[in-house]
Amino acid sequence: MKTQKIPRKILISLFETMLKIRMVEEKIIELYPDQEMRCPAHLCIGQEAIAAGVCANLKKTDYVFSNHRGHGHYIANGGDLDELMAELYGRVTGCSKGKGGSMHLVDTKNGFMGSSAIVGGGIPIAVGAAMSSAMQKQKRISVVFFGDGAVDEGTFSESLNFAALKKLPVFFVCENNFYATNSPVSARQALDNIYKRGLPYGISGLRIDGNDVVKVFEAAMVALKRVRNGKGPSLLECMTYRWKAHVGPDCDFETGCRPKYELDKWLKKCPIEKFKNSLLKEGILSVRDIEEMKGILRKEIEKAVSFAKSSPFPKKEELLKDVY
Repeated sequence: MKTQKIPRKILISLFETMLKIRMVEEKIIELYPDQEMRCPAHLCIGQEAIAAGVCANLKKTDYVFSNHRGHGHYIANGGDLDELMAELYGRVTGCSKGKGGSMHLVDTKNGFMGSSAIVGGGIPIAVGAAMSSAMQKQKRISVVFFGDGAVDEGTFSESLNFAALKKLPVFFVCENNFYATNSPVSARQALDNIYKRGLPYGISGLRIDGNDVVKVFEAAMVALKRVRNGKGPSLLECMTYRWKAHVGPDCDFETGCRPKYELDKWLKKCPIEKFKNSLLKEGILSVRDIEEMKGILRKEIEKAVSFAKSSPFPKKEELLKDVY
């Protein structure tokens, strides 16, 4: 992992973002058994480098669209942690006013236009937003995160075609963790070539190691520059692996959904450990720096949990408000 080309401030920020995502989700794992979070929670532990690397290249005016596994995208894009925790607890102070839960996060003040539980559902919405930006001649782009399972949906190909036809400012980011729920890619797709799916429409694609935040950051920088310069959409496939089950805090190898040796292999490819070792080796951070960072994040997370638990539930009068 070569970091020489990236400013020290950005490297530290990337590491802090990844660490924050990991620590927030570890806290969710700790609290989830208490049954106070009454929504399904899809965790992205093991995939933190993708959200951090892509979002570090975005502007405040850009749009971000996520999916059911969206905590990392929300956090990396500057989402408020108090509001995230409150949403998980179903409180009115949550980012979706307690109505969305883990799978339906929104933070429009930071351009995070929402996540959807519909597999592939965010892809055409991102294209539509990009169409709006283009028609209004706005200098903003749309970024959409989706998994390999979303590639199975017809709307993926339709969206690629339309985005290419109109040369829309949209960046497609596939987080390929090899599974749609418990179904491996090899059982669903004839060819292992998601990054090439845009070629018939003239969309450039690239496959990278999604556990290497430097590669993600640099690849996203190049792709986004192309999109911003009016060259049309771009597609990035990031190879990664989720450590936890499709949904919930457990490890699904325990129920036979995935082989344990596969998980063990990917645990050794931890994106945070890999990046931490590079930063320590290059003297960008010290062990003490990292421990201090963890201490600050731990306090921020505990504060968010306290805020969430002390916040009220929505009143029944709120039921039909903000519903379209």
